[in-house]
Amino acid sequence: GIDQLKRYDAAYIGNTSEKVLYLTFDAGYENGCTEKILDTLQKHNVKAAFFLVGNYIEKNADLVRRMAEEGHLVCNHTAKHPDMSRITDKTLFCKQLSALEKVYADCTGREMAPFYRPPEGRFSKQNLRYAEEEGYTTVFWSYAYADWDNNRQPDPERAIAQILAHTHPGMVILLHPTSATNAKIMDRLLTAWEQDGYRFGSLEELRK
Repeated sequence: GIDQLKRYDAAYIGNTSEKVLYLTFDAGYENGCTEKILDTLQKHNVKAAFFLVGNYIEKNADLVRRMAEEGHLVCNHTAKHPDMSRITDKTLFCKQLSALEKVYADCTGREMAPFYRPPEGRFSKQNLRYAEEEGYTTVFWSYAYADWDNNRQPDPERAIAQILAHTHPGMVILLHPTSATNAKIMDRLLTAWEQDGYRFGSLEELRK
């Protein structure tokens, strides 16, 4: 369980006795919603973590540079989004991480933040160990909701109610920036969390 994750410098939740939450976004592709989300984060001066794949960075260099410049963490979601739990060879595992680091460095001139999220959350204990040996903290999530299907976007009112109902101290929330609903509700969501006394933490706090 949790102790096992900690042993490998992996995390899915923060300090549950503090009103803190960690905003994380997983982006496999871009469909025009991320800019609005970044605008809203900027308006609230909230920093988030974006887990990106290779072709996202290659196709959306300006957005990725903006994420970095505005102080968000740009993190590793692998180069090609494979099922990492099926990769047992350390060299192949590391290649998925290092290939993305290179794409990111070419795009921004910066080093990628040391956080890794396996595609679809699929992992093996061996994967956790490999990531740790490469200096990465593996980050899962404690709450996600059905926001990824563009043809079935959740109703904004219901989405806000659902997210707020599930908000808990130490929450690591997984959102998809492809979601039109998320772009629509972000301002109200951040405001509601702020009014409820939450602060927005950096994943750096989850490192061992």
